Amino acid sequence: MSTLLHGHAPAFGAVAALRASREAIYRAVWRWHFYAGLLCLPFLITLSATGALYLFKDEINGSLFAYRTRVAVRATAPLGPDRLIFNALQVEPDGVPVSYTDPAAPDAAALVTLSTGGRKRLVYLDPYTGSVLDRLDRDGEFMMVVRGLHSLSYFGVFANAVIEVVAGFAIILVVTGLYLWWPRGQAGGVVSLRGTPRRRVWWRDLHAVTGVVAGGGLLFLAITGLPWSIWWGQQLRTWSNAAGLGQPAILWAGKPVSTMPLREQLPDAGWTLQDAPVPRSQPAGRTAESIGIDQAVAILARLGTPRGYDLALPVGADGVFSAAAYPKDVAQQRVISLDQYSGAPLVDVHFSDLGPVGRAVQYGIGIHKGEHFGRANQFAMLAFCLATILLAVTAATMWWKRRPARGLGAPPWPRDRRVVVTVALVIAGLGALFPLTGLAILGMIGLDLAVQAARQCKAA
Repeated sequence: MSTLLHGHAPAFGAVAALRASREAIYRAVWRWHFYAGLLCLPFLITLSATGALYLFKDEINGSLFAYRTRVAVRATAPLGPDRLIFNALQVEPDGVPVSYTDPAAPDAAALVTLSTGGRKRLVYLDPYTGSVLDRLDRDGEFMMVVRGLHSLSYFGVFANAVIEVVAGFAIILVVTGLYLWWPRGQAGGVVSLRGTPRRRVWWRDLHAVTGVVAGGGLLFLAITGLPWSIWWGQQLRTWSNAAGLGQPAILWAGKPVSTMPLREQLPDAGWTLQDAPVPRSQPAGRTAESIGIDQAVAILARLGTPRGYDLALPVGADGVFSAAAYPKDVAQQRVISLDQYSGAPLVDVHFSDLGPVGRAVQYGIGIHKGEHFGRANQFAMLAFCLATILLAVTAATMWWKRRPARGLGAPPWPRDRRVVVTVALVIAGLGALFPLTGLAILGMIGLDLAVQAARQCKAA
């Protein structure tokens, strides 16, 4: 009997060691999940709330702000944009016309953007009567406020960089959360809830079940949001353009261009074409006259430009008319620049002209904004936004229920330092894909080591 027990002792020891190793890995991953959530929590709530609102941009503008965005359809033909711009200048006499937004539908208002004292002013007009419906600062328009809060651009470049860090950590949250959720023989917390809302385990299970259902959506939103980030997104655009996978540089080959990028002329040049140079018009002589915006709009109509486009006006003698159309049908996206003297298209970029990376990013952005598959797309993204808010609420509730009287209440590191280092290297590897996130991870590791060293010195 003793021989039998002795023969199985190594097996029992191996099982115990394996369990200890798994427990150590679990604790290390849990600690990183905790720190990533702690950093992301307020930002995920803000991003999800503002993103949910922006999904229904057209519906909100057409209901709450219908007094300036909707008009009665009339039998008479709409006025030309030149007359509408003239009327806009009557209420903003110090303004300089910058762009004109074509009504996207027969019952939609026209929009003229003016530059006044360093600010942009929006003037909404009835395209049939020319009457002014409303005027306000562009930065004060409701959806611009929502967009600014969503990107944190209101708070400067540094704050906008935080979004990139949060997106990287959101990916880490999903990966570590999936590991923590993975069934290990437990009866609940996989697809069912244990206990009642009074107990912490109920909130833990709700967090886990919601996470495994919505984790893919959160991952998608983070990845498709990253192209707009201040560093990673710019590097992706630069690399894809240089490799011929984004901006179709051949369309600009042999044509005179300015040093101004399209993003500085158009209100929305789209992700792929932001850095594309604005072409230059070629006046035939000193007496050359611009064709005017009415003629430019007529040419765009003949070219089949989708309605609702933004049309930037020429600046200077070599300026061009530049139109950007980004309808909900991604495949119909189009950017056109017209010579202001001849009206000839200098650059005409269809969606199909973009490289594979450019098309993939534009598709991703369209789905991210709920524009590609109609209501199904909108409500799917809304569900992911609400699920993300629920994840944040349940995480905060779990922490509140387990918080210590003093201290942060972070899960303790396992004693096995090899596990700590291995998991930290894996997390750092994920962070290396997103350098700003990686720098934040290195900062967190340094801070954590400093806190532990301080505690050891105090204990000694």
